[in-house]
Amino acid sequence: MADTTVMKVHSQVSPSGEMGQKYLASGKAISMRLWENQQPDEAKPESTREYETVGYVISGRAELHLEGQMVLLEPGDSWTVPKGASHTYRILEAFTAVEATHPPAQVHGRDES
Repeated sequence: MADTTVMKVHSQVSPSGEMGQKYLASGKAISMRLWENQQPDEAKPESTREYETVGYVISGRAELHLEGQMVLLEPGDSWTVPKGASHTYRILEAFTAVEATHPPAQVHGRDES
């Protein structure tokens, strides 16, 4: 029998991660998180993750540095970071975006900085 569980998660009461992300709905194979009003700063150290990420910019601007390329992210833009790709972000102006990760980023320490 298929899993028919329905889950609602409101971002105002969602748990937060150490990097400032809010964890939203999460299934067995995919999860969502919200980066809300992240302030401009220097680029974070490059990292690689054991999950694939797709994201969508709600407001603000940021640079995504991915494997030697730079992509400017602005409202309405979406992006992909492949599993294992070396990348970093530099926030240029107050930034809000939602991301989905596969498998879920917060499981088994995958989301540790």
